[in-house]
Amino acid sequence: MKFSEFEIGKSYETASYQMTLEEIQAFSRKFDPQYMHVDEVRANETEFGGIIASGIHTLNISFKLWIEVGAYGDEIIAGRQMDKVIFKKPVYPGDILRVIVKITDKKAIKGNRGLVTCKMTTYNQHDEKVLTAILTALIKDV
Repeated sequence: MKFSEFEIGKSYETASYQMTLEEIQAFSRKFDPQYMHVDEVRANETEFGGIIASGIHTLNISFKLWIEVGAYGDEIIAGRQMDKVIFKKPVYPGDILRVIVKITDKKAIKGNRGLVTCKMTTYNQHDEKVLTAILTALIKDV
């Protein structure tokens, strides 16, 4: 979508995505090799009671789901900012994630482009918030 087509207050809902133990461990081994993400024996002894996804993995999946909605389309120039990333609840193997993105602000800038800000909220299959973040992207208006 062009910058001018984004409407403040409009919400988008993504498809869902199921997290698997294998994916959680593979991602974490490569990018966040902490025991609560990769070691089932040690993770079972934590307050979480088992393996949990890395917050960065949850953020990555959430962003993937948002991008797949297609709202940014070919008009996106670049992501500009990510603020207030909050990991609200752990994500477990088998959890099914979905994301609601609400456009919260937009600001035109020089050169037929503008900044679009949105709040991304990720939910699990129990409609519990697991992640929130504020995203700002630079979008063409031509």
